Amino acid sequence: MARTNGAEPALAVIHAGWRGLIDGVVETAAEVIGPGFAAVVGPSIGPCCYEVGEDVASRFQARFGDGIVSGGKLDLWTAAEQAARDAGATEVERVDLCTHCRSDLFFSERRSGRPRGTQGVLGVVR
Repeated sequence: MARTNGAEPALAVIHAGWRGLIDGVVETAAEVIGPGFAAVVGPSIGPCCYEVGEDVASRFQARFGDGIVSGGKLDLWTAAEQAARDAGATEVERVDLCTHCRSDLFFSERRSGRPRGTQGVLGVVR
């Protein structure tokens, strides 16, 4: 998230899986950034690969509607976009790159079965 309303620059980098998304991490970051922000939904496991059980599916369906889960697979990209819009984002861009499918670009613990515990993000506020 980046503040875009002309106030002092601010940037929030959020890493949220299904628990963080349901528990309101996007909304919390939006409160800190304040009104007038843009958001980007970066690479993550996509709706092509993210299989979830009924316990997770039902929570997302209650919050984001029935279409958020299809064939037992959760669309985190759309959920994150909707959470950002609901929290007041004036603009939301999506990368739509699946970290599970794209082994040429990303490490995935779900794909490899081996924990790695590393990630990085660079952000610039001008």
